[in-house]
Amino acid sequence: MQNLTYRFAATHVTPHPVHVGVVASGDVEILVQPPAADEPADVATVRVRTSVNGFDTVWHDVLERFFARAKLGGRWELNDFGATPGVVNLRLRQAAEAAGAPS
Repeated sequence: MQNLTYRFAATHVTPHPVHVGVVASGDVEILVQPPAADEPADVATVRVRTSVNGFDTVWHDVLERFFARAKLGGRWELNDFGATPGVVNLRLRQAAEAAGAPS
């Protein structure tokens, strides 16, 4: 099990908790929380727990591309069980839409 943490600039805040996906073979679960009172609103903190080691660069690239567009702050928890970058991107977009991110 590998744990990765990333931070990205944000211009919007997640207004409410969001849950999409599941922890199952080839999928990823994403939990999004608004920032805590003592956390900056202009930052997205992303914690990835993955069963697949050695894909740090791939995770960074997928997340960097997503947050360059979405810029949605809050606490993001990604629980991965071998999802492809395409599935991760799909789930990230679903979470952003459920959180009401501007298009």
